[in-house]
Amino acid sequence: MTIRKTGDWRRAQRLLERGARELGRSVDRALAQEAHALRTALVEGLDKQAPAGHALTPLAPLTIAARQLRRFRGTKVLIRTAELRNALAVIRRASLVFVGIPGTARGRDGHSLSARALAHEYGAGPTIVPITPRMRRFLFALYRKAGRATSRTGGAGAGVVVIQIPPRPFMRPVLAAFQVGATRRFLARVASDLMGGV
Repeated sequence: MTIRKTGDWRRAQRLLERGARELGRSVDRALAQEAHALRTALVEGLDKQAPAGHALTPLAPLTIAARQLRRFRGTKVLIRTAELRNALAVIRRASLVFVGIPGTARGRDGHSLSARALAHEYGAGPTIVPITPRMRRFLFALYRKAGRATSRTGGAGAGVVVIQIPPRPFMRPVLAAFQVGATRRFLARVASDLMGGV
């Protein structure tokens, strides 16, 4: 059996190689576009206080009173300093993309922002904190500001404060909503890029 080639095979090989390179670049660009769209959706969810339409649990009255004692008037959840929102990043490593808060992100106080985000996403506590005399004075002022009565007798559990952070998922609802139609969106982005942005 004999095989005979006809036509310009070198040209065909060049066309196939160029097509593969262009497809790879289009896939990379589509992946980056999806990642940045996801980050935008996460930021908008925090700004609107309703990630993917799911309202965040409002702040407790004592938390609002504590903010007011520190001369901060805002009542938005997870945006007091905007550090969590601003730490949301898109990081590319070869063909992988990470969208979220990097483990290396730190707040102004030096604490890990990814640990803080995890505590708010899933909830944290209960944490028992012993009360110092200075804390006791602050707590009495806080209770007065919040309009709650305080008892100076102490009673059971006196000398400690129990802190519990309720879960306020701000990433999971957005990720779940973003998965819907992800394949279709991604393929449409690749096709649009291959066609020259048409």
